[in-house]
Amino acid sequence: MGLKVEGLVHAITVIAKAFDPAFDAATIELRESKGGKYLGVTITITATSREQLDELYRTLSTHPMVKVVL
Repeated sequence: MGLKVEGLVHAITVIAKAFDPAFDAATIELRESKGGKYLGVTITITATSREQLDELYRTLSTHPMVKVVL
């Protein structure tokens, strides 16, 4: 989840494709917060290891546009 700003979805898509080259951006799910300030972005990737998932989490959580990673 991050602030609803231009480029957030694209940034997350680029990260997802880096970890899963077969990632299909058409599968992204978006949910606006009640007040419209934040945007929840759900991605589904195919992971091949726990280390890959850990690194994806670190990459997303340190991105300046991302506020929360679950």
